Amino acid sequence: MLSSGIVSIVVALVVVGLVLYLIDIIPMDRTIKQIIRAIVIVGVIIWLLQAFGLIGSIGSLLHPGHVRPLR
Repeated sequence: MLSSGIVSIVVALVVVGLVLYLIDIIPMDRTIKQIIRAIVIVGVIIWLLQAFGLIGSIGSLLHPGHVRPLR
């Protein structure tokens, strides 16, 4: 069966797809739409990398000196 983690990721991706669709419908300058779309896509990629454990938290990436060493 599917675990709740996978289900929540799929639901979040569906919501992001809906947001991207709604951004496309809103009458706005094409350049602004592309910028918003790029920000959303980069955010989702970072979130997915964190969800699958491929990268740590954003705070540890921005401030690498504050990460506690493994013991």
